[in-house]
Amino acid sequence: MAASRETFVHEAELRLAAGADPAAPGGAVTTALCGHWEHEGPCRWPHNNDIALAGATASGARATFRTLFAAPADDEGEIRTRIDEALANGGDWTLVETRSRDVAASERPLAERLAALPAAKD
Repeated sequence: MAASRETFVHEAELRLAAGADPAAPGGAVTTALCGHWEHEGPCRWPHNNDIALAGATASGARATFRTLFAAPADDEGEIRTRIDEALANGGDWTLVETRSRDVAASERPLAERLAALPAAKD
């Protein structure tokens, strides 16, 4: 029987290079969690990535990147490590800092949907 899932948020401050694809950090994180950004079947750790751009300049933009994920509590540390490594080894962005935070009230419906998704088969 699969362990029950809890929901978590991992957030990062990034500096995107000028012309960088803002979807690229999400692709890197999905690859780190699922093996590829485009995969078949359910995720081992269902997640959702979002990025909010702020402060665009000629040299790039600042961004807040967020991954909301559903997982057994025992997997939380591994997932956060994978996210940090994916963001730290990015292409057209620089990782400034990462942090955990609570799931926001506006994210609760999404968190509940992710936690309810069928589990991937090992």
